[in-house]
Amino acid sequence: MDILEKLHSLYGREIDEQLIKYLSKEVSEEFRDAVIYQVSTGGKRLRPLITLTAARACGGDYRVALPAAAIVELIHNYSLIYDDIIDEALLRRNKPTVRAKYGDYAAILIGIWYREAIEEAILETRDPIAFARETANTIRAIDEGERLDILLEYAGRRDPYFVENRLGPRLLSNWEALYNTYVKMISLKTAALIRTAAVFGAMSANAPHCIKPLSDYGTYLGLAFQVLDDILDIFGDVKKFGKEIGKDIKEHKLGNAVVVMALKELGDKDREELLSILGKTTVTNDDVKRAVEIISKTNARGNALRIAMDFAEKSERALSELGSNEFVDDLREILRFTVTREF
Repeated sequence: MDILEKLHSLYGREIDEQLIKYLSKEVSEEFRDAVIYQVSTGGKRLRPLITLTAARACGGDYRVALPAAAIVELIHNYSLIYDDIIDEALLRRNKPTVRAKYGDYAAILIGIWYREAIEEAILETRDPIAFARETANTIRAIDEGERLDILLEYAGRRDPYFVENRLGPRLLSNWEALYNTYVKMISLKTAALIRTAAVFGAMSANAPHCIKPLSDYGTYLGLAFQVLDDILDIFGDVKKFGKEIGKDIKEHKLGNAVVVMALKELGDKDREELLSILGKTTVTNDDVKRAVEIISKTNARGNALRIAMDFAEKSERALSELGSNEFVDDLREILRFTVTREF
């Protein structure tokens, strides 16, 4: 039994009950299945499990942290609904996305329902004002991260704002600026919510001394998580990963750790060929295969993995500041699971 299976057996049913409770509030019967669909498709529930475990690591009662756990999972799924609309994604968790199943307009309405469910959950936290502020900051960070992610695309968007402000091509002549912008983007789009999940545990336990180490633990865990996700996007197994392999290449993204690291090493000819693939109006499966062949000529995969492991080491060092108990050990196991996962 891995750590997530262990924690699911302890908290999974209660987390799901919380999600259904907040999403079901005042929903019309004919809309309920569509609203519940996103959370019913599965997911690791990584973020709420971190919240509940962090609360106990700080000496708190996990039951007090259940609304906060629901908030982070609702934010996560809320962001995925809109991420899939923006990227016109068809598959997530090996199942149709909300937009693929119900259409974009319905998905927008469902996303709004998630945002209001988050507000309902905030009202049941230990300190609604503090949790509301943290929630607002987190959603703004995710939104800004998504903006940077789109701006880092090499081509493909028609929206005037993104066409006029595209960063990707501008940064190709300055690899360090490209890398730093990438790290900033993932710190906002991915790491901010995992950080909040950990901090919400401390806040629920009323343990201010835990906030800084848990903030650092969650931030670096989130950074490691995203770099690993980028590696899996290029080299993963779709059956394990639950998402389309090569999706970042099809979406013209420079904001992928493997792509960033490859661009540093590639010679002019291979670099130009990779960029020509990323610049195509439609990137085919054969194009993806060729892009992976080009990337595989470099040490990009290994270098990206080293970056992920460096973030993981920083996360573990932050965790050591909490002292030692069985729940801190569980947080450490979550970190280890994250950096060795195949999905």
